[in-house]
Amino acid sequence: MTMISANCPTTANTTALPRASLLTGLNNAIALWRQRRALKSLDSAALCDIGVTRAEAEAEAKRPVWDAPQNWKG
Repeated sequence: MTMISANCPTTANTTALPRASLLTGLNNAIALWRQRRALKSLDSAALCDIGVTRAEAEAEAKRPVWDAPQNWKG
């Protein structure tokens, strides 16, 4: 008789991973929202220092939190 061995993750592991991923995603969204809010509040001299116009800062601040550049999602 042949024994079949399955390497299945335990129930504890499958429930822990989505929660950690969800919390990470939520933390990233909050951080992005704060960064965009801070960018919007910079004065003209600070925006000039980083090479961003007022219009670009306003446009970035209006973007939704799920609209993050692909390289930030890695």
